[in-house]
Formats: sequence, C-alpha cells, structure tokens
Amino acid sequence: MVKSKKNYIDRFLSLVERVGNALPHPATLFFLFAVGVIVLSAITSLFNLEVIHPGTKAVIRPVNLMSVKGLHLILENMVTNFTGFAPLGTVLVAMLGIGIAESSGLIGTALRLLVISAPKRLLTFVIVLSGILSNTASEVGYVLLVPLGAIIFLALGRHPIAGMAAAFAGVSGGYSANLLLGTIDPLLAGLSEEAARIIDPNYMVNAAANYYFMAVSTFFIALAGTWVTEKIVVPRLGKYKGDEQPEEIRKLTAQEIRGLIYAGIATLGFILFLLWGIVPENGYLRNPENGSILHSPFMDGIVAFIFIASALAGVAYGIGAGTYKNDSDVMKGMGKSMETLGIYIVLVFFAAQFVAYFKWTNLGLIIAIEGATLLKASGLGDIPLMLAFILLSGVINMFMGSASAKWAIMAPVFIPMFMLLGYSPELVQATYRIGDSVTNIISPMMSYFALIVAFMTRYEKEAGIGTVISTMLPYTLVFLIVWALLLIIWLLIGIPVGPDAPLYYKY
Repeated sequence: MVKSKKNYIDRFLSLVERVGNALPHPATLFFLFAVGVIVLSAITSLFNLEVIHPGTKAVIRPVNLMSVKGLHLILENMVTNFTGFAPLGTVLVAMLGIGIAESSGLIGTALRLLVISAPKRLLTFVIVLSGILSNTASEVGYVLLVPLGAIIFLALGRHPIAGMAAAFAGVSGGYSANLLLGTIDPLLAGLSEEAARIIDPNYMVNAAANYYFMAVSTFFIALAGTWVTEKIVVPRLGKYKGDEQPEEIRKLTAQEIRGLIYAGIATLGFILFLLWGIVPENGYLRNPENGSILHSPFMDGIVAFIFIASALAGVAYGIGAGTYKNDSDVMKGMGKSMETLGIYIVLVFFAAQFVAYFKWTNLGLIIAIEGATLLKASGLGDIPLMLAFILLSGVINMFMGSASAKWAIMAPVFIPMFMLLGYSPELVQATYRIGDSVTNIISPMMSYFALIVAFMTRYEKEAGIGTVISTMLPYTLVFLIVWALLLIIWLLIGIPVGPDAPLYYKY
C-alpha cells in the first residue's frame, strides 16, 4: 500500500517535471505571448466587443495591432518599450551595488559570522533566518548557505540533509520575506506599476510597497521553518549513516573581522546620513513642499539607497579585508554582477513588448473589467479571494520558476482586475509573493533546484528530485498555512502592507 502510494506520488512529480521541462524558455514564452496578443487583438476587433469602464464610464473596445497603424505603433515604440520598462533600470542599478558587496566577500562573511556565532539551541532558527536574509543578495544563499547548513549540522552530529533543508527553506521558501529590501522588491514593484497604469495612468508603486508585511513575515517564516526542521525533518531522517566526515567550520580570519568593522562603520555613517535627512521636520530627504516622508525623495530614492549602501559597505569591507586592492577590483565586481543579468535583459526585452502590446490593445482592461464583474457576482469576500490567488500563484510556480517572469504575465491581468474590485496593487503583489515563495522549494522549475539535488547527492548517493521534494514538502505546507493566516490577520486588522501602500484602492 505504501509502495503504491509512493509510486503514485513519484508519477505525479515526474509529470510535473516533464510538463515544466517541455515549456519553452521564459524569453521565448514572452515572444509567443506578444505574437499571441497581436493575433488576438485582430480577432477580437472583428466582433462588437465593448465594455464600460466603471470609473470613467468610457466605452472600451479592442485595438487591432494587426493593421498598418498597429505596425507603426510596434516599430516606433520597440526601443522605448524596452528602455522605458520600469523594472529594468531599478534592477540594474540595485545589482551594481549588490555586486560590489558580494564580490568583496562582505555578504559571504556576514552570513558565515551569523551562523557560526549563534548558540547551538538557536542554530536551526539562525540558519533559516540567514537563508531569508540572504535573499537581499540574489543567489548567494543557494551557493553558500545551503551547503554550509549541511556542513554545520554534520559537525554537530546531526543529519546534514536536515541542515541543508533548513537553509534551503529559508533561502527559497521564504524568498519574499526579508528585513532588508533586495533586488526582487523594485523588480516586482516596477511590473506592478506598469500593470496598475492600465487602470490608473498615474499610479505609482514604490519599491518598499510590501516592506511592512514582508518584514513581519520574516520572523513567522523563520519560526515555522525551525519547527518543521526539528519536529518533522530531523525525526524523519534519523541518524546520518553516510560516509561523509564532519568538516571543520572555518572561523573568520583577522582580515575578515577587520573588513566587517570597516563595513559596519561605513553602514553606520550612511544610516546617520539617512536619519539626518528624514527625522527633522525640514529634513533634506523629506518632501520639500509638505514635509511628508511617504511622497518624498527618500521613498522615491529607495533603489538608489540600496545601491549606495551596498557599494559603501562592500568597498569598506574590501579595503579592510584586503580583497579590494584598487578601483579596478570594484569595477570588476560591478561588471560580474552585470554578467549574471545577461539572460534577464533578454527576457525583459520580450516581456516589455508583451506588456506594452497588452496595454495598447485594451485586452488587459477588457479582461479585468469582465473578470471583476464575475468575481463581484460570485460574492467572495476579501479573504477567500486572496487565498484563492495565493493557491493559483503557487500552482503556476510549479511550472514556471522565475518570479519576475510569472508576475510579468499575471500582473497585467490580475492587478487591474483586483483594482476594479477595490484592492490595491500593493496588496495583490504581496499576495502573489506568498504563493510564489512557498512552492519554490518543491518546484523542479526553480532555477537552482538541480543544484540542490547535486548538493544532496553528496550525503545521499541515491538522492534525486523525489528526495528533495519529499524533504521540502512539509515546509511548503506549513509555510502556506502560516503565511495565509498572517495575511488573514493583516486584512482583518487593516494594516498597510508597506509605506504608502494601503490595502484598498478607490477609483
């Protein structure tokens, strides 16, 4: 009976893997979607399809891009669609700063210090929390912290895969939670802003739009990951009987400690600079007209602050630790971070065309209005709607791993739809991020999934995709429950999900 159940699960997981592998590259998908929008605009324009905009009462009809006028529109705006795509510049600028911090060794050293200095009874919690915090610096958590979690657990006489699972749960399952803003925040905010402007051309979504909710989520997810590791994963794995011997966990060198001190001083100086600009009523980072912080250079400059803070701390660490000898080393670090974004830039080119075409044709607006009408007629309240959206995001994540690629497709449909129902783009984005995060750790389509399988085979020679998914599935279920409950409580209390990010939208 158990064997047949296992075979059934394996067959299901194999099906998921085959379907996901059969999908084209995300950039190719966006190209196909862009072509599909052009064709669909021609088809829909043949019918007397029209809707009434609930806000302006204007009549909305499809615009045919498969026409001379449409051709001119496509050709004349191809470059500006790409260069003006909101997420592109924000991600490039943020990654330049993160690249300095990462190439100097600051991020790796800080994570190692956080883990090795933690009390043993808090070690699991610290590993999960470190994984969540590592998301600020893109992939460093996958390549550094996940194998480090296994090494630490093995050194303590515990099963190394349990330590690896705890780290992976934080890095990938808690992908959206963080106490710091990372590259994913401005990226998703830019996509949300583009989608929101289908309804409101002047709508702005700032990079910190989900900060309150995600900062609080950090502790809940870290505690949930700790509980799953200790109560489910460790007992299930039992005692490690493999051949791997414990490694000595390398302590920080004098140069690394000096580098951290330098980075700390630089960071403290930058924090004082920010406080000086926002604490006084006439601070130079406040809105010069009314003294507000919400609509101010401080909030508008979040991406610039991520760049400056990362760059200052990275350069200071590099000087202190001796990893940076001259300015060329700094520039090489920035260049290396750009190398990793090559395929992202290709993807953005096609995604920008798709989003623009979708907006020009009015198809997004028509779908949003009709969808909102159906949802309103269904009588579903705030909580059922958001829970359903979490599940939808999680399911789609099983077949398409990239958070930004999925959101570029989903945002132009769901953000306008929910805006017409009275929900803010910021709330919809936060809800999407829950579903996108919790199934990362069981999705074979996640870009680092194969790397995790390779890490596991070091300790379990027969480990494969099924091993990873069966180990991580409890985290997915518990994270889903905990995060959904937190969202429900958040909605009931009525707290904004971030600065200048209310729960509801009025049109």
